[in-house]
Amino acid sequence: MSTTQASPDKYLAVRKDIEKVFPKEDYDDGSFAPVCLRLAWHASGTYDKHQKNGGSEGGTMRFKTEAEDPANAGLDVARNVLEPVKAAHQWISYADLWTLAGCVAIEHMGGPHINWTGGRRDKHSEAECPPVGRLPDGALGKSHVLDVFVTRMGFSVQETVCLIGAHTVGRCHKDRSGFDGPWTETPTRFSNQFYKQLLHNKWTEKKWDGPRQFEDEDGDLMMLPTDMALLEEPFRPYVELYAKDKQRFFDDFAAAFLKLIELGVAKRSNL
Repeated sequence: MSTTQASPDKYLAVRKDIEKVFPKEDYDDGSFAPVCLRLAWHASGTYDKHQKNGGSEGGTMRFKTEAEDPANAGLDVARNVLEPVKAAHQWISYADLWTLAGCVAIEHMGGPHINWTGGRRDKHSEAECPPVGRLPDGALGKSHVLDVFVTRMGFSVQETVCLIGAHTVGRCHKDRSGFDGPWTETPTRFSNQFYKQLLHNKWTEKKWDGPRQFEDEDGDLMMLPTDMALLEEPFRPYVELYAKDKQRFFDDFAAAFLKLIELGVAKRSNL
């Protein structure tokens, strides 16, 4: 059975099995949900609206070229944890499984429901991987954020601020990205805390032997240079908006994330 032929009940069964793999007491903060969200994000964030390629269609992170992009370091954890789900539901494409897992992860962590639909097809050649280097680089600044999100992927400034708000969950790992630490005190709960922490904490450059990042006064939380760029125009008004209004963030994030995981998707089933 192809993904496009699957019934809603089939997808519901996949959802339930995805949720079962999230809890893991000895991994990070006790859950694989944040890294599965990152997998969906990175599998989709390679889209180029000018070249009309990249994006979640194809599940191309299965291939070495994309899997070994330094921006995807550590995502083998998410891909591996979802393998038993794929084995139990062989009809679903990796492209659909990974994006669905990201949506289930958001909701599992208390975030909004994403109106996901299936129909993505897997590609079968490493030659079909998008060029390495398209994903956001957390070490850079405002112009890079605008170039990646607005110019290349086609998002508005508001959608850009929304999507970076996924940093409300998860953490950085020194042995993966080089950066280290969580953005919020609740890294497995989807909320608007990222914006609140960004606005209201005093951030200073961390003195250490790693890449440039910022820390709060206690040294417990971190922000990347790309996060700090959101305090500048034209991003800051939306940071302030989402810090004040969690429901607005949830509503806007649900729409922006759906747009992200559908970039470049040629055909979807209407299930």
